[in-house]
Amino acid sequence: MTSGKKLILFIAMVVLLGGVVAVSLLQQDRNRVTVQTERAGIETIVAQVTASGEISPKTYADISPNNVGQITNLYVKEGDPVHAGQLLAKLWNVQEAAQVSAMQASLKTTQANLAAQRAALGTAQADVYRDTALLAQARQNWRRAQALYEDQLLALSDYQTQEANYKTAVAQLRVSQAAQKQAQAQAASLLAQTNQARANLRSAQDVLSRTEFRSPLNGIVTYLPVHVGDTVVMGIQNSPGSVLMRVADMSVVLAKVQVDETDIAAVRVGQPAEITIDAYGDRRFPGRVTVVGDTAILRSTGAAATSATGTDQAKDFKVTIQLDHPPRNVRPGLSCTATITTATAPHAVAVPLQAVVERDPSQLKASPAALDPPAVLNTVTAKQSPIQGIFVVDPKTMTANFVPAATGITGVDHIQVLSGVRAGDEVVTGPYSALRTLADHARIQVDNSLAAAGGS
Repeated sequence: MTSGKKLILFIAMVVLLGGVVAVSLLQQDRNRVTVQTERAGIETIVAQVTASGEISPKTYADISPNNVGQITNLYVKEGDPVHAGQLLAKLWNVQEAAQVSAMQASLKTTQANLAAQRAALGTAQADVYRDTALLAQARQNWRRAQALYEDQLLALSDYQTQEANYKTAVAQLRVSQAAQKQAQAQAASLLAQTNQARANLRSAQDVLSRTEFRSPLNGIVTYLPVHVGDTVVMGIQNSPGSVLMRVADMSVVLAKVQVDETDIAAVRVGQPAEITIDAYGDRRFPGRVTVVGDTAILRSTGAAATSATGTDQAKDFKVTIQLDHPPRNVRPGLSCTATITTATAPHAVAVPLQAVVERDPSQLKASPAALDPPAVLNTVTAKQSPIQGIFVVDPKTMTANFVPAATGITGVDHIQVLSGVRAGDEVVTGPYSALRTLADHARIQVDNSLAAAGGS
């Protein structure tokens, strides 16, 4: 064979071998799964719960009538500031005012009579004191006359005169004492009449006060559905005229929101929150959870859920958040959204949420007993439950290896990894179609161009 033919044969063999190698490499590339990856990093993971509701004052009072009547005066309008005790409205009250005037006159009359009788009682008491003194002197004169008469130094007529004077003084004192008791009885009777007149006046004033409405607190008028001339009624809930107005103290402002039943277990009193009010744009107002409701509320009707309620209905729980620094002129009923921070994990190993997947133990090449962490795997093996884990990229073999992982706090788009993955590890994050079927130790090729394009 000539040297030319040998050269041609050598070149043909090289080309053939190169083709075989190329086909082999192409076949290997075809067997690789294209994935997107991201490196686990150190972040602060914040778990949050978002709920919507409305702004409400902590303290407010509905001004309602206690009787039926026609409004004759309205001294405020909606939005006016008021102070405790301020007169807000008045009903027609001519008869009630006249009754109060009559009771006041009656009280003044009885008070005057009582004062006169007390003066008479004072005179009677003075008469008793005077007659007591006169009796003492008459007794002394009579005893002296007795001694003189026994010694035959006083005439019988003079002795009898002193005796008569003594008996007269005794009788006069008794008369004075009787007059004093009579005056005391009349004073007690007039005092009782005065107390009764005072009670009648209080009753009439109470009836009159029910036609006048005063603010029980400092605040602003936030609701005023009535007008002068309207007739108000009492005791009929949600009936026109049953509520005159609402006064709210807006110094302490609450956000009352409804938290989904799937999130309520993480909400606790004292947790910080941020509230956005639709009327104030993107401004965020800090606050703190003060009340976590215990009763489930049907989302469709707003009524409390009971044991007879169907379990297929969505339920919420009421949560109250107090704003630390509410905006000025904020109004009750404004729509708001609260973001409650339920947990925080600083300096945590974090991976994207979609990187955490589940695999059945039978789908893993390594036996479940040999996987880490053992405590997790012993539990799942006993129950034959799916194992939670993360696909970590082996840069030497370019394979995705399933690593069981324990997770902690879930953030908005990242989740805390407690074990199984370290900071700096490259983990598979997508696409979903690949992650859903990706096998343990699968050969992969990384293509983050699509993710980069989407994030740019």
